[in-house]
Amino acid sequence: MDHHKYLGKQRQRRKWRVRKRLKGDAERPRLCVTRSLQNITAQLVDDEAGKTIAYASTKEKSLASSIKYGGNCDAAAAIGKTIAERAAAAGVKKARFDRGSAKFHGRVAALAAAAREAGLEF
Repeated sequence: MDHHKYLGKQRQRRKWRVRKRLKGDAERPRLCVTRSLQNITAQLVDDEAGKTIAYASTKEKSLASSIKYGGNCDAAAAIGKTIAERAAAAGVKKARFDRGSAKFHGRVAALAAAAREAGLEF
């Protein structure tokens, strides 16, 4: 069995296990975090309407000047603060946290802490 295929299946199972318990709506959207080696992305998703309410990523040109490297905890905290500000601008105060296939540890936890500190409840 190919080792990488097995890891991909494990990651997909973890994602499904987390996602089956979470559904976002207009009142309390899903805060979906995607983590790669060099970047981190967060978006607020209304699953009922199938729309993204707010989005923040280390790939954005507007944030790239303040973030040197997108794959560390400082960048994750900046994205957490940004997504909370954009959520407040969209009228969202509460969310459901979707960590996807990642552990709630390191960069994912830093993003969550910064979002909570900036006023987003979950």
